[in-house]
Amino acid sequence: MPLNAHHLRTSVAVSDIARAVAFYEGRLGLVPLRSAPSATIADGSRIYASGGGPALNVYQSVTAGKTPATLATWYVDDIDEIVDELSSAGVEFARYDQIDHDPKGITERAGGGRIAWFQDPDGNTFAIEADV
Repeated sequence: MPLNAHHLRTSVAVSDIARAVAFYEGRLGLVPLRSAPSATIADGSRIYASGGGPALNVYQSVTAGKTPATLATWYVDDIDEIVDELSSAGVEFARYDQIDHDPKGITERAGGGRIAWFQDPDGNTFAIEADV
């Protein structure tokens, strides 16, 4: 059976699972479906739900590091509302010198729509996008 017949989940390595949980649950508001071990760490990973099912695996690893490329993108209907909510929760949106951003950190996306980027405590990059 080809891979496109199966659900895909993004995995993100972090250096400190407790700090990551505070960010992903406390600031992003993600709901953990379960925790599990990660290598030798008994409670070293979390599976988070998004869009109705498991979508993001966050796990503690010695290989964690900053990833400047976007690892995952949430596609939303109202980017202003989501950026406002996340900003109120303490999420800081990235601003890149070569790109024009509005005061919230949102920029026009190539081909239409709008996008904003943020990073977790380890520097892993995520995006919020909307078609309008």
